[in-house]
Amino acid sequence: MKITRIFAHRVELPLREGNYQWSGGKSVQVFDSTIVGVETDTGLVGFGEVCPLGPFYLPAYADGVRAGLKEIAPHLLGWDPRELSKLNHRMDAALKGHAYVKSGIDIACWDILGQATGMPVCELLGGRFGAKVRLYRAISQEDPAVMAQKVAGYRAEGYTRFQLKVGGDPDTDIQRIHAVRAMLAPSDRLVADANTGWTQHEAVRVVRAVKDVDVYIEQPCLTYEECLAVRRLTNHPFVLDENVDGIDMLLRAKADLAMDVVNLKISKLGGLTKTRQVRDLCVSMGIAMTLEDSWGGDITTAAIAHLAHSTPEEYRFTSTDFNSYVTVSNAQGAPQRVHGFMEASQAPGLGIKPNFSVLGPRLVDVSAR
Repeated sequence: MKITRIFAHRVELPLREGNYQWSGGKSVQVFDSTIVGVETDTGLVGFGEVCPLGPFYLPAYADGVRAGLKEIAPHLLGWDPRELSKLNHRMDAALKGHAYVKSGIDIACWDILGQATGMPVCELLGGRFGAKVRLYRAISQEDPAVMAQKVAGYRAEGYTRFQLKVGGDPDTDIQRIHAVRAMLAPSDRLVADANTGWTQHEAVRVVRAVKDVDVYIEQPCLTYEECLAVRRLTNHPFVLDENVDGIDMLLRAKADLAMDVVNLKISKLGGLTKTRQVRDLCVSMGIAMTLEDSWGGDITTAAIAHLAHSTPEEYRFTSTDFNSYVTVSNAQGAPQRVHGFMEASQAPGLGIKPNFSVLGPRLVDVSAR
């Protein structure tokens, strides 16, 4: 089997709530997502999705996905998409860095491998653990009372995990944490995710002000060293996200006892192949994980579901269903939320079929012909 064509479409994903806000005044109303297709000489076609959280979050942006694909795609024509390690080695040789560009191709090739073997991707990634995957709901940054009411509404829908967007004014963030925690049951889990938004002294002030609140603190500051300093001054469970972008940083954080949970984003790490490597290392070291991506629609949600479902349950802190946040469905067959949980498809591959009627024209089309 050989790759004969790599192509990509752009699709806009408007938010159901109209706006998504997080630290530093950052906000998005419509997400710019890229659907990547990989065709083979056998007729099998696999799909992936890459959707950066705007150009001001991680070193990634939507037009960069498409530009990078044009650079890397010619180097992959004629290669076997089922040989995932070899293919990733080839991508890394053809384009230094830019892990997010490679993610969509890698996911699409896992989709092909599943179709070729007649197996769901989660089984190829290690097996299906448990019957379903628990989800969290991200709560956009707003007035504390509004955020508390939204949490109450989502809790009524079955969510028991909540990621509260903080990282703004420390006094307001302290109010946000107290107001939301008051809406939850003791068994519910609350994460205060600053997305690097606090300076070190602000983060220390917040964690001291909520020292008696049952809350996880996620990525309070921009640098790893600042986060580690805050970690050493709090008894709260601690989550790292933006700083952990590969195995080297994971090993450093483990050695420093820098976190209790790590957030693994598929596109940040370069696709399912490399995320599985980091995931398996976390399991061997006893580190729990949030398994997700930066953003996306149905195809991203399917990839997340397969990664999470192939992870032992005791190390699965939570995941998310991005397709429930947006108004446009870019694929059929993707997991759907049911009372705060989702399940990876039982069908071969990712188990999805793109809705080409909602996709824009092909912006990338590289073929062997």
